[in-house]
Parts: sequence; C-alpha cells; structure tokens
Amino acid sequence: MAGDPDIREIALRQAVFLLLLLAATPALSAAPLPVVYDGATVIDGTGAPPKPDMAIVKVDGRIKAIVPSGQWRRVLGPRDTADVVDMHGRYAIPGLIDSHVHLATDPDPPYERALLRRDIFSGVTTVRDMAGDTRVLADLARATKLHKLDGPDIYYAALMAGPQFFHDPRTIASAQGAVPGAVPWMQAITNETDIPLAVARAQGTGATALKIYADLPASLVARITAEAHRQHMLVWAHAAVFPASPREVVAAGVDVVSHSCLLAYQASATMPPQYHNRASVEEDRFKDGTAALDPLFAEMKTHGTILDATLYVYDVMWKVPGATPKPYCTLALAEKIAKAAHRAGIEISTGTDADTAWDKPYPSLFDEIALLVNEAGFTPLEAIRAATLVGARTVGQDKETGTLEAGKRADIVFLAKNPLDDIANLRSAVLTVKGMEDFWRAKYQPITKDEAKGEL
Repeated sequence: MAGDPDIREIALRQAVFLLLLLAATPALSAAPLPVVYDGATVIDGTGAPPKPDMAIVKVDGRIKAIVPSGQWRRVLGPRDTADVVDMHGRYAIPGLIDSHVHLATDPDPPYERALLRRDIFSGVTTVRDMAGDTRVLADLARATKLHKLDGPDIYYAALMAGPQFFHDPRTIASAQGAVPGAVPWMQAITNETDIPLAVARAQGTGATALKIYADLPASLVARITAEAHRQHMLVWAHAAVFPASPREVVAAGVDVVSHSCLLAYQASATMPPQYHNRASVEEDRFKDGTAALDPLFAEMKTHGTILDATLYVYDVMWKVPGATPKPYCTLALAEKIAKAAHRAGIEISTGTDADTAWDKPYPSLFDEIALLVNEAGFTPLEAIRAATLVGARTVGQDKETGTLEAGKRADIVFLAKNPLDDIANLRSAVLTVKGMEDFWRAKYQPITKDEAKGEL
C-alpha cells in the first residue's frame, strides 16, 4: 500500500531497537557458584550423634545435601564447579539462637547495630526480641534480612498487659513520642478491649508474636491467645502474669513461657494480684525439691509449652553489688527449676534477657548455654539442640532453620574446637554462615567505646 513502510524496513528498525536496548541494559550478574564446606564433623542440632568428615553443599543459600567428604560431586554433577572451603578439623553446628533479647527497650541504634554485629560474628544467626519499640525493631529486622546490616535475623513481639502496668518506665521509653498502652506495639487490655482489633493492630507492626506480660486475669490471657492463634500469631508470655498463675497461662495455650523462677509462683499460697510490688517467691517450699511443680510440668508437656528459662539474667542480677531489692528468686532456685523441667521432658530454649558488657568478645548466649550444662543437667549435645532446634521453634521457624538438614537455610557455625568435649568450645567460631552470607570471625570488628557510649 502506498505510503506504508516496507516489511524489511520494519524488521530493520526492530533489530536496531533491540540492539540499542541490549546495549543499555546492564548484564545480569551470574548466579553464585555452589559452595562446599568440606571435611567438618557435623553436629546437626537434632540431638543425633556427630558425623565426622562430612561435606555440606550449599546452593543459593540453602543446604542442598550433607554427604561424606569426597562425595559432593555426586550431588552437583561431574561437570559442575563449586567453591570448596576446607573445613577438615572443624565442627559444624546450626546457627545459634538467643530466644530472649531486648534490642529496643530504650532505643540506641548505634549500640544495637554493634550488638548485632557481635552476635553474627560469634555464631548467633537468629534472635527473639521480647518487646520494645517496634519502630526501631522493624528497621533492624529489615536491614539484617536484606543484608544491609551485619546481624542475625530478628523476630519480635508486640506487648499486651493490664493498664496499671504501663506506669513502668521501660514502657515509657519504648513508646517515646506516644502514649504507652495506647500504641500498637504496647497495648493496655481490659475486658472492654476489642481483642480481634488489638491483635490486628499488633500484627501490623510486623511482630511475629504477642508478648503477654503482666496484670491480666486468666480469662483475658485465654482470649488473647485464642485470637492471636486465629490470626496466625504466636504467643509468648511471662510464666506468671499476675493474677494469672503459671498453670492458667499454660492452660491458655501460649507457645512459650519465660523465666523459670516465675514458675515457682505456682507453689505460692496465693498468687500476687499485680506484677509490680509482688512478693518474692516462697523459696522454703522448694527446700526438699520441686515436686510441687510436677502437675505444672505435666501440663506444659501436654500442651507442648516451651520454657525460656533465662538463667543468665538471674546470675547477673545477683552479682550486681548492693542491688536493692534483690531478685524475686535466687539463681540456685532458677537452676533447680530448670533442671526439674528438663528432667520432666519440657523443651527449654536458650534465652538470656541481658547481654554481656560491650567490651566482651562474645554475647551472653554462651553463658546461658554453659549454665544449662553446668547447673541444669544438660549434656552438651542437649544444650546445642536447645540453642538451635528448640530456639527455632520459639519463633515458628523450625522448618527453615535450627538444624543442619537438606532443604533448610544454610545457617551454620564452624568451630575450631569440639563443643561436645567442653561446652566452652562454642566460643571458638571460625566462620558463621547465614544463608548467602559468610562471616569470618577473623574479620570481626569489636564494639568500640564510641558505639557503646550510650551504655557507659
């Protein structure tokens, strides 16, 4: 047809256009090579015996296979190339999990970023934050997830408690610029509260779970828990919520309870009505053992309730010179209860609730693990499982992490020394792997005094 461009001219224009487009488009980066960590003894976190001289094959940040050393080529194929990292003489365990941290009670972002850096270079690949300013926590969690900040993955809670609790100065610090008890991450709950709406508001902060803290009756603990589960949120609670007793908290169906000492209130003559100004645990009731808690342990086992024992924080509180008042429970009783719970078959995770000083080379998780071994009757193999698989269960991520198994994310710590010989050997990290990222301990930059100045 007159005036129409020739077919060949159209084809030529299209070819020129495509060439210009390709020239302007940056080349796509090649997919990373598979990585083979070859020759390590694997302690997989399930409680199974160690497997010597194994190769862990990582593809796209996940464990593709764990096979005897020298057999990894069968997994990838004879023509496939891989980066091979010699790990002969090393010990591989899953990434460690601290199931009780507080990164943003009174936010100090430079220091929090420094703590996260120390965590990841020490072998901690996941932390469970037990309530703080979620405006800060959401930012930190996003940054570590997207590899913009060196640190473990962060799963955090939004807090619920009775109205009287929100005079606590920690809640005021965590709600700076707003009213504690009236913000989505720290809500005051009464019988008149619209519970479905309150849970939805909490979920909107990006929280994985609700933390039920204090000053709520058993009926409200049960209502909150049921609604949170309906909206696919986990529920983490203090083991005693006051006036709700430990047994009532467990019966409500919460997923994890914190602080072994709080379980002791189940043996009290009467439950204190409030969290603040509560009486100390009646320790005399345990001088002949912990039999008074056996019905509670049986209920916890029936419900599958995990105990976040936090022995380390009791240790710290009793060592503070001149502290007034002393904690509501001694470290000795906390350890005795944790030991009895372990003996009863209760799953116990490794939460700390406090960290070591800024100038220490390793975080407090290693002290918590050592307390479980040295004072609560755990074997090193059981303690590693508590710090990995059980920790992953506290945040609902045991299908993704917590053990060294094919299909799971490659969260791995390589140690220079055997932790089954001495649990203190966990402090011999050589390399931490978190998915696609490698963190060599030799490259760790310790926390500086300037980063910690807000804590000094």
